[in-house]
Amino acid sequence: MPPDVMGRDDAIEVLRAFVLDGGLSIAFTRAFEEPEMWGLLLVDIARHASRAYARESDYTEEEALTRIIDMFEAEIARPTDMGSTTPRSQQGH
Repeated sequence: MPPDVMGRDDAIEVLRAFVLDGGLSIAFTRAFEEPEMWGLLLVDIARHASRAYARESDYTEEEALTRIIDMFEAEIARPTDMGSTTPRSQQGH
């Protein structure tokens, strides 16, 4: 849990992501009134990831972000797996 949200009753968890058998499994709450806020969230995640690559690998932050954006655009244009979205109410939660 990020340190700035610990002990905060007004913090809302919106996304969990797991790598399982080489694929991605996520759980999320819609959380935002407008869908474009998910675009902002995805950009923030990409920036954090690119900084982590810059710290922990031979990529620069710019190189890592470019690769992330390139794959995002390729996946939007030609999805490798559309996956499925099942409401929690149908998952026994």
